[in-house]
Amino acid sequence: MLNDRLLVSLDAAAGERRSSAGIVIPATAAVGKRLAWADVVATGQHVRQVEVGDRVLFDPEERAEVELEGATYLLLREKDVHAVAAPRSAGAGTGLYL
Repeated sequence: MLNDRLLVSLDAAAGERRSSAGIVIPATAAVGKRLAWADVVATGQHVRQVEVGDRVLFDPEERAEVELEGATYLLLREKDVHAVAAPRSAGAGTGLYL
């Protein structure tokens, strides 16, 4: 990875989801601007606030897909990340940095 780029793996649950009443909402349903979570697989050398293994919140419209060894990943810039859920901050509150 180069510069401020992140390689992330999209959550499998990012497709269809259920409402609080149990109704299945397909991934193709038109929803307002909805952010998505993904797991960081690799980082560039200039990434400062995200580490491999963190979960990041980002806008799915600002992404580029890439296929590596049969798996599909997303390529993001660090500045496109809205929040980081870091397991390393377990003792410091929620572990969610906005």
